[in-house]
Parts: sequence; C-alpha cells; structure tokens
Amino acid sequence: MDFGLLIFATDYAIAPDLLAREAEAHGFESFFLPEHTHIPASRISPWPGGADLPRQYWHAHDPFVALSMAAAVTTDLKLGTGISLVTERDPILMAKQVASLDFLSNGRVQLGVGAGWNAEEMENHGTPFAQRWKILRERVLAMREIWSAEEAEFHGEFVDFDKLWAYPKPVQTGGPPVLLGASSRFVYQRIAEYGDGWFPIYQDASRANASGALDYAAGIAQILDAWEQANREGRPNFSIFGVGPDASAVESLVELGFDRVIFALPSGTADEVLPILEQYAAIAHRFNQ
Repeated sequence: MDFGLLIFATDYAIAPDLLAREAEAHGFESFFLPEHTHIPASRISPWPGGADLPRQYWHAHDPFVALSMAAAVTTDLKLGTGISLVTERDPILMAKQVASLDFLSNGRVQLGVGAGWNAEEMENHGTPFAQRWKILRERVLAMREIWSAEEAEFHGEFVDFDKLWAYPKPVQTGGPPVLLGASSRFVYQRIAEYGDGWFPIYQDASRANASGALDYAAGIAQILDAWEQANREGRPNFSIFGVGPDASAVESLVELGFDRVIFALPSGTADEVLPILEQYAAIAHRFNQ
C-alpha cells in the first residue's frame, strides 16, 4: 500500500523542499501539491468545500516550481499534482514543464488533473466553464502526443498545431500517469479514454453533501468496467486524497481497492505540520509492516 502527503504549499507555510525531505525520510511514497493560479476577487463561484474559501487558495505556489524544489532534495519520492488545472494551462508549455520535471527527477511525476470548479478563474484564462472538460480532454491528448512522438501534431477543436519538436521526453514512456480528479458520472469513460487512474477527494460523513457520501466501491467497479470495455491494458490506478488521521478510514479505503492513500496536511509552519506528518507516518506504518 502506498501512502502520500498533500499540502497547499503557500508563501506562509513550511517550504516544499523541507517538507519533501521529511516525507521521504518518514517513508512516504509520494508528495502532492494542488494548484490555483489566482482567485477572482468577485468570489461568484461557490467553493464546493463550504461557505468560506480558505486563503491558501490564493497564496499557493506554482506546483511545478515547488515540486522542482522537492525533486532536488529527494531521490525516490514521487512528485504529484493534486490537482493541476489543465484548463488554465497552455498544453505545449505544460507538456514541456511536465516532461522536464519527469526527466530531471528520473521519472517520478504523477500528474493529477482536473477541470476546476471556479468559473471566473478559468474564464480569466480563456476557458468557458461549459467547455472545460472538452478542453481538458484535448489538452491531455495533445500532451500525450508531445511526450510520445518525435514529430508531434494535434488537430482538434480547441488544440491545433502542426508537426513540432519538443524535448526532453519524459523518462516514463508516454509520459507520467494521468489521474483524473473528478467524481461525476462521466469520469469513468474519461479515465478509460485518456487517463490512467481515478483521483477523488475523500469524503467522510462530515464532508458528504445532501446526496450522501461518494460510493467509492461503485466508482471503482465502473472504472474497471469502462477500462475493460475500452480494451486498455494493465489496471487503472486508484488514489484518494484529503484523508485525515483516521486509521479505520484508511483500512476501509484499502479494503475498497485503493492503491494509494494521500493524507492532508494544513498550510502551516514546520512546527505545526511536522508533528502531523509523524502522526500520519505512524498510521501508514501499521499497514506496511
């Protein structure tokens, strides 16, 4: 069983290189960072997590810059985005950033992606909210082409370029695993078409909405079925993030079939964060003795 950590790396929190070094020293498999380029001051789009949006959302470092710092001080720790907003990134530039990080870290990138929830934020980047998933799909497919082909080209509705040269290529053949951070009824087919795994956020009873908590067992079953129907080789990865210090919850997720559990850390100072990291490490150790 793999265990990782996730934190909003911000300008007021523990430095990402220090935290990554401690994560690897405590035996964690992976280190994930979220992304928001900015938050529009209008605050029209409601935050799915509640009424008041935490300030970490508009204080976050760019994840690829912060993960580069983490890569420089670790050797085995996998480096992930949880999640990267592909709808707010140029696909040619993003393909370069991801490939460079994967190359320089010797193949340690895990690319969690999503379409986003803040309509005004993505519209500032030229992405209409109603088109966000179509745009994400084309950008992921275009990046895969850039990562794989010596002369890559892509012609779609939202992404269109003739043959180009782009190096370095990722160490991981075809690029890093693409994990879709979504839980809608369409996510299963999306994973089967252009993803490599599922990356939902953890919902306990206190975070479940009026319709109830997400049925993870049903989601895993539907993804496996869609994967088989698409004639994909291998097995999709099942990772879940935002888990708290609850060993019984971890046990349930392991039994459901998740491959990776990612614990949530607060955006705090080293004195605040490191004791929580040690608490998570103790829980992880129970499952990996």
